[in-house]
Amino acid sequence: MGISRSFPIVLYRYVVYNHDMSPYTIHYKSNNNVVYSCKYHVIWCPKYRRSVLVDGIDTRLEEIIHAVCNELTAEVIELEVMPDHVHLLVEVDPQFGIHKLVRRIKGRSSRLLRQEFPVLRSRLPSLWTNSYFVSTVGGAPLEVIKQYIEQQKRV
Repeated sequence: MGISRSFPIVLYRYVVYNHDMSPYTIHYKSNNNVVYSCKYHVIWCPKYRRSVLVDGIDTRLEEIIHAVCNELTAEVIELEVMPDHVHLLVEVDPQFGIHKLVRRIKGRSSRLLRQEFPVLRSRLPSLWTNSYFVSTVGGAPLEVIKQYIEQQKRV
């Protein structure tokens, strides 16, 4: 059922300068049609914001998210699973789209986690809410967003 992609991803680098003239590098990817740098911060929650992403469920969820992203040639930049929500910083091909990626992650993880962990079937009618938050990461430096996601466990 996975999408097969037969085209190579080519990486491009572009050096730009901050206002203080210190250089930093922007990395671009490409497929056959588009050169892109589309990074998104995505957050979603279990139904009723229940704290069910614990006791091995969190670890298995991370594995599923990485597997789905690898299949769809999306790059997981940062991932943090909290007991009641998930933070994902991901780069995805704009022709595939962030909505399709999130839908695929939520669908597969719900099905697999509910099969593997019966406690999820007994506590929730479905694992995820229908909604999610998504924001492009262009205005804030990538390192700031990564730090924010990494620090979520410590809050």
